[in-house]
Amino acid sequence: LASLIFQLRAQNQVLKKGVVDEQANSASLKEQLKMKDQSLRKLQQEMDSLTFRNQQLAKRVELLQDELALSETRGKKNKKSAESSSQLSQEQKSVFNEDLQKKIEENERLHILFFEADEQHKRLEAELRTRLEVLETDAAQHQAVVDSLTRKYTDTIEKLQNDKAKLEIKSQTLEREAKDCRLRTEECQQQLKNLQAALGSRLEESLCIINEKVPFNDTRSSQYNALNVPLHNRRYQLKLRDLAGQALAFVQELVTALLNFHTYTEQKVQIFPIDSATDTISPLNQKFSQYLHENASYVRPLEEGMLHLFESITEDTVTVLETAVKLKAFSEHLASYLCFLRKILPYQLKSLEEECESPLCTTALTARNMELHRDMRRLTVVFEKLHTYISLLALPSTKPEGLLRTNYNLVFTNIAASLHGFHDILKDISKHYSQKATLEQDVPTATQKLITTNDCILSSIVALTNGVGKIASFFSNNLDHFTTSLSYGPKGGTEFISPLSAECMLQYKKKAVAYMKSLKKPCADSVPYEEALANRRVLLSSTESREGLAQQVQQSLEKIAKLEQEKEHWMLEAQLAKIKLEKENQKLKNSLSGHLTETMQEHSVLPNVAEQKKETIEKSLQEPIKSTSLVSDLFPSIEKNPLSSAPDVESREDLIKNHYMARIAELTSHLQLADSKSVHFHAECRALAKRLSLAEKSKESLTEELKLASQNISRLQASRMLFNLMTTKRSYEDQLSMMSDHLCSMNETLTKQREEIDTLKMTSKVSCQVLTLR
Repeated sequence: LASLIFQLRAQNQVLKKGVVDEQANSASLKEQLKMKDQSLRKLQQEMDSLTFRNQQLAKRVELLQDELALSETRGKKNKKSAESSSQLSQEQKSVFNEDLQKKIEENERLHILFFEADEQHKRLEAELRTRLEVLETDAAQHQAVVDSLTRKYTDTIEKLQNDKAKLEIKSQTLEREAKDCRLRTEECQQQLKNLQAALGSRLEESLCIINEKVPFNDTRSSQYNALNVPLHNRRYQLKLRDLAGQALAFVQELVTALLNFHTYTEQKVQIFPIDSATDTISPLNQKFSQYLHENASYVRPLEEGMLHLFESITEDTVTVLETAVKLKAFSEHLASYLCFLRKILPYQLKSLEEECESPLCTTALTARNMELHRDMRRLTVVFEKLHTYISLLALPSTKPEGLLRTNYNLVFTNIAASLHGFHDILKDISKHYSQKATLEQDVPTATQKLITTNDCILSSIVALTNGVGKIASFFSNNLDHFTTSLSYGPKGGTEFISPLSAECMLQYKKKAVAYMKSLKKPCADSVPYEEALANRRVLLSSTESREGLAQQVQQSLEKIAKLEQEKEHWMLEAQLAKIKLEKENQKLKNSLSGHLTETMQEHSVLPNVAEQKKETIEKSLQEPIKSTSLVSDLFPSIEKNPLSSAPDVESREDLIKNHYMARIAELTSHLQLADSKSVHFHAECRALAKRLSLAEKSKESLTEELKLASQNISRLQASRMLFNLMTTKRSYEDQLSMMSDHLCSMNETLTKQREEIDTLKMTSKVSCQVLTLR
């Protein structure tokens, strides 16, 4: 803010100077404009006077010309008088001509002056207008800059005022917090004194109890503490077993690759440079092939030792270097294989030298053989390093003083480095042997058997390289896990003292597991508590609803009696309806028979009338007869032709009867279903009401228990707060000192900001005054 304010002040001063200079320039230009306007007005006045004078002279010239014309006319009449007066007129003409010439010259000069003045005035006017436009644009730009600066000043003033208000509020809150902290510190000091007194008394009581009741503390002595069972980390055990399984797979690949490499080298020795099938090989190669034939007895135990180590790592055991007894067997198998490598190394080197001395070997092939000579020496050295470090890892299970716990990490890192070196050596061997195989193919005595043997050796070396690369990457990736998981011990102790103590610890662990299993006796079969509560509620609700069920039975019996009465009533109604139906059918039969006899008699007397009546009868027969019986109400879709309906009366009566009986049965079934559902719902509602009352009672009891639990929790929290206050007293004092320093710094910043605000106010007032002056 200070730098920004300083920049704004400097810009303000520069702008002030620019505004003053522009004001002075504008004032001088205004004065020049006034002067030019005055000169222009004078010139305009002179121009007007000249034009007026020219007009007068022109009129005078016209008058003189008229007089001259008159004089010429008169001269013809009187030549004599003209001759006498001609001298006078010539003198006057000469005078007038001179005067006229002077006036014409003066008029030309005035015209030239007027034109020059007019051109100069126009030029000055254009220059002044352009300059005025430039000055107006500059003034507008300066005005815009001034407006922007005033806005910035107002914004900064508002921001500073807001910051000031926020800082004042913050200072007030900090003062309140400081007061609260002081009060809390006083309370904490008082509570600290009380707690110190209470803890002192409790310490004395606990010391007395410990001295009286505790006969022996085994954590003080490292020898006895080593016998304690450490915390069982199941995750580490599972991870370690998984890693051991992966290592077993890698070792199996390595063993197969080594077996193939040794067997194929044995075949190669018997084929090149002399084939044993055609000629006898040297005694050196015979001895070398004999030793190579024994490779399985040295290589296979490596896989067996790793398998035994994997089987010893289980979920229940505590696997550390002190308990990994099978690691010693693996290191011994590795030592036997190292002895095998040392035994075959001189024969291998001499065999390579013998190949170089053969006449079939070229210079390039000798160079490749010497490179393999060096690589085989390096390979044996790497195996010696690996055996050394693995034997060091096996020491804690037999001789713990041979390897300190602090050196575990270093041994693991050296093993990882040795494995990477082993991988690099195998890469070199595969490269050099591939070059050697290509050169041996060019030998004139090379056979297909030699080529296939070289290919097999190369494939075994490639497999060996890949397997060792996997082992090296696996070991380096899991190095942290090995260093942390293989070196934990009992609580309070730093290490196991001896393998015997580790073995005793494992025995104690087995005893503890057996004791925990014996404690877990199977409980007798019983009903679960929740199921028993649910059954109790159902029993209570069912016993209390017996009276309601009895009332429901009585109501259902009453309804059954009413239904039977209604059934009898409807049966009587059905009989009456049946009788009415029979009467209606009889009436219809009688009316139809009488109507037919009358028509037959009239047909014989009046044929025309009979024809008309016949037409009407046919129309009446075609149209359905409307009756008011129950049949028309029940079966409106059936056409009621009296001739066809007479034989179907009985079937219709049966239909009506069956319809009414089915309807009555349906209604009774619906009523019974509705009654049963209402009874069932009523019983369920009463049972739910009972359960609700039981749930409310249990809720009240649970709320009381919850209140007691909350009170206990509050008491425990209060005691915990008191204990925390003891530990946080110093932190509160440090915080108070920090807050006081912070308040002082805040006050200083507030004073600085107030001063800056005052200066900004002064500058804003000055700028406002400058703006008002403008």
